[in-house]
Amino acid sequence: MNLETLKNQTLLLLGKTRAFTGEEFLSQLEAHDISLTYEMNDEVRFIVEGRMMSPYEQNLSDALYEERKYEFLGIDVVEKLLADAMDDDVLLMSLKLSNDKARLKAFLQNSMLSDALFFKLLKMYSWNGEDFFENDDNRDVSAALIGRFYQNIERNHNVQYATTGIYHLIEQTQNTALLEAISALEPVRMHPKLKKSLAMHKDTPKSVLKKFLKQDDVLAKEAMAYNPNLDMTLIKELAKSEDLAEILAQNVKLDEALFTLLKDFKTALAMNETLNAAMQTQLLALDDRVVNLALANNRALTKESVVKLLAHNDAELNAALYANPATPKELLEEAFKDMNNYSHLAKNPAMPPQLLEAMFAEGDAVVLDALARNENTPVAVLYQLQLDSRFDRAVKTNAAFGKHIQSENIGWMV
Repeated sequence: MNLETLKNQTLLLLGKTRAFTGEEFLSQLEAHDISLTYEMNDEVRFIVEGRMMSPYEQNLSDALYEERKYEFLGIDVVEKLLADAMDDDVLLMSLKLSNDKARLKAFLQNSMLSDALFFKLLKMYSWNGEDFFENDDNRDVSAALIGRFYQNIERNHNVQYATTGIYHLIEQTQNTALLEAISALEPVRMHPKLKKSLAMHKDTPKSVLKKFLKQDDVLAKEAMAYNPNLDMTLIKELAKSEDLAEILAQNVKLDEALFTLLKDFKTALAMNETLNAAMQTQLLALDDRVVNLALANNRALTKESVVKLLAHNDAELNAALYANPATPKELLEEAFKDMNNYSHLAKNPAMPPQLLEAMFAEGDAVVLDALARNENTPVAVLYQLQLDSRFDRAVKTNAAFGKHIQSENIGWMV
């Protein structure tokens, strides 16, 4: 089906339009030489079934279907054909010249339009210096934005009418065009936390991050330092601040040039989980206990680095290493031979399940609490721990246990 098939034809609309307003629907049809009627006549060849059909319209539809003389179309099919055939430039110019805010809003609420056109229309909308939900028009446009892009909106309709919905959009999306569009919305200026979320997002376009730098927004610049996907230009600019350079050292995706640029922030670098083996070797060569402790907690440690740190025979370093999933299985099994290590090993999600179960049998409260939080603890053990009021909350907040409950669809044990 295409619009050419409908050209010079008359459509009978039963019920109401969905994406387009009634007036706009008629206007778009006329632009393609398609006639529309709301009453049956001899010229009708196509029946369009819209939403909210009255009992009379439903009966008429059934009767016409029985005649086998007409082709039936859903309103969604026709509206999608019209939306796909629209000339974006013509529409944008028409809206600009008419300054018709009501028509612009109607198009923004039209789910049939492409995302690309939606973003162009969104740029044209004036918020009049007010917040996302401060007036009826702003509320409708904000709800349209959230409703279009929010994942699983059908499970959480309330977010469509709250600023938290915008926050969730930023957290959920990998759509750079959406992030750029949100950053340009006037009400974002009233919500520093929104700007912070954008600055931290790994997929926020470089152009947006540069804009934040030009604005010299302290909160946004600090948030950017936590963004792992900054390019060298942005990093060098942020690194002019010692405080931000330290944050960058811990969070930025490292290469040799960045490691050298941020070399003065050794402890922060030791926490960075993009350290390669050569970088770890350089930091270990410093023989700095604070740096070593930061490394011992780093989940990117190589086996060689783990062995070198264990060779210090330092209780605090060992505790961190035994809780670190980067520590190789054979070293964890060796540490298991000493019960004094259980309180640390019980935290480690890389610990073999059978050894976690064996630690449960010992009954130490500190160990049991760690097991209740460990996502690798066998489900059977978590069930038993849940029966103890001391560990019930820890089990219920254990992500692995939550997934098990959902997969089994059995709800929480009481």
